[in-house]
Amino acid sequence: MGCERSEPHLRVTDQTRRPRGAPTPCPSLQREGGNWTMTHPLSGFPPALIRRLVIKIGSALLVDPDGQVRTDWLRTLVDDVAGRVAAGQQVIIVSSGAIALGARRLKLPKGGRGSLEDAQAAAATGQIALSQCWASLLAERGITAAQMLVTLDDLENRRRYLNASATLERLMALGVVPVVNENDSVATAEIRFGDNDRLAARIGQAARADAVALLSDVDGLYTANPHVDASAMLIETIETIDDAIMAMADGGSASGMGSGGMVSKIQAAKIATGAGAHLAILSGKVDAPLAHWANGGKGSIFLAAPAKGARKGWLAGRLTTLGRVVVDAGAERALGKGNSLLPAGVARVEGLFERGDVVDIVAQDGRVIARGLIEYDSEAAAKIAGRRSEEIAALLGEMHRSVLIHRDHMAMV
Repeated sequence: MGCERSEPHLRVTDQTRRPRGAPTPCPSLQREGGNWTMTHPLSGFPPALIRRLVIKIGSALLVDPDGQVRTDWLRTLVDDVAGRVAAGQQVIIVSSGAIALGARRLKLPKGGRGSLEDAQAAAATGQIALSQCWASLLAERGITAAQMLVTLDDLENRRRYLNASATLERLMALGVVPVVNENDSVATAEIRFGDNDRLAARIGQAARADAVALLSDVDGLYTANPHVDASAMLIETIETIDDAIMAMADGGSASGMGSGGMVSKIQAAKIATGAGAHLAILSGKVDAPLAHWANGGKGSIFLAAPAKGARKGWLAGRLTTLGRVVVDAGAERALGKGNSLLPAGVARVEGLFERGDVVDIVAQDGRVIARGLIEYDSEAAAKIAGRRSEEIAALLGEMHRSVLIHRDHMAMV
């Protein structure tokens, strides 16, 4: 079924989630100054189209440079959330700010980020204040808040990931708004998200959210850094995250308070869209930022790709792996057609891993093309690399599987 009305010279790819048989959402025109501009049907992530939404708030938006909560602004955001909850949208909040709040209370230099120990102490202290703030403001609007603290390993470990998913599901069924943050009090430099953009995307995946909104100090993805390049242009809709899109990213955090820049936001977009969720980047500098966006404010939307199965989505969205399997061109083509990875197509094996660990599958030019659960440990995998499946038993003395990574345990990335 096509769009019920049409506008000349306007084309919007329809990737919104709507009931089967419902009309395709159409772009609309809005008057802006002397010009007409197109509004995407997903702008504002309306509750009618987005059943479940993850909202990420960065440190610089929530905490002022003196380490105080920006309560007046936060109350306008809570009003946004309350309006969406009243309209039937389920909301999950991913909130930064614990380290910034704790650093002020402990009088730590460099915003509490001078050392890992300082960051952990600041997070432990600030998290209490942060959760109290959210609970109090949401309670003013008759909403119950719940706190969830997670680490990278919680979402990389399949069993703990499923536990987190089940907890989120139950909280939302009870009408609660979960407030999630990385547990920086126990996270290490080696095992942590490092920014809440990617955490928000992984939480969206675990919660089976329809969309993720990243509130930022910029109002979307630009062709260049708008803080330093006056000619930078906003890209409102991104259908595919390719090398050209990645090249537009800037790695730094503009405020110096947080840890995420545009690179982390695009990485988050890859995780979210790969899990079948749309992701938006919009400015949080205005009051009621979600309402502002819904009423014509600027923003960039990365449109969701077809959703992978739950297990494959978890594999594709992982941020850590324990090894690499480099494959030849023939194997790369075979994987692209949905086949399993056979030992014969493997050029070499890198890293130390056990059977059942997650590894990257890498092309000859270094591109990560897939990720999967490997059937052999690193020593055995190296022995059978490049050999026919019929030779496995003779080489190893036994054969668990004729494949190195089965297609059911593999996700293309």
